[in-house]
Amino acid sequence: MPKNKGKGGKNNRRGKKEDGENKRELIFKEDGQEYAQVVKMLGNGRLEAKCLDGETRLAQIRGQMRKKVWIVVGDIILLSLRDFQDDRADVIHKYTADEARNLKTYGELKDFTLVENAEAGSEEEEEGIEFEEADIDDICESIC
Repeated sequence: MPKNKGKGGKNNRRGKKEDGENKRELIFKEDGQEYAQVVKMLGNGRLEAKCLDGETRLAQIRGQMRKKVWIVVGDIILLSLRDFQDDRADVIHKYTADEARNLKTYGELKDFTLVENAEAGSEEEEEGIEFEEADIDDICESIC
């Protein structure tokens, strides 16, 4: 019977390594591309992204990335701009947190705040309905 050498399992087949063996090269933007941050997920492979040039665009996640690369609010992505539609774009790459920090140190993401996932949606959630506290005796008196 062969010995188990620890090479099996789902994560190994996917190529995920925690010790840094699977580092990828940093991709910089070219002509017709723009850095952006995800503002809102819309569903059906679409999202709303705030670009570095100040515009908010509706972006489509390309088919090669669907169900393989998970994008959430606050992620830094690379968009391919469309020549015929200025308000629409295509997502071609998602940067990890380390890659986004490296882009910032290289000066690619100037005047662009890196918002963490928890901070991105907290502004809208703060507003809501406030309830007054009532004693149980007051409630029983009004019902009885």
